[in-house]
Amino acid sequence: MKKLPGFLKKYFWDVDYKKMNINNRKIFILKRMLEYGDEKAVEWMRKNFRKSEIRYVLCNFRGYSSKSANFWSIMLGVNKEKVKCLNKSFLEIQKKFWPY
Repeated sequence: MKKLPGFLKKYFWDVDYKKMNINNRKIFILKRMLEYGDEKAVEWMRKNFRKSEIRYVLCNFRGYSSKSANFWSIMLGVNKEKVKCLNKSFLEIQKKFWPY
């Protein structure tokens, strides 16, 4: 069971950080790193996860801001049409709740 380093604790404010491990919460960890990670966190992410795993999480899960999703689609070389949260239908739904 591989534990997360202490400097990542700030990204997991809503869970018991001591129980977090890479093996059991891979998708959750990657989602947080893609949305909130700073340079050090992203460097750690890239060392601990394969690029294919990161791409999978970006493309198949929602909950990213448009800004983050666009950035990561460019950085990972992913076609924006494959990123769920950039699909027009999702963006229209999002505007109903936050019309700005």
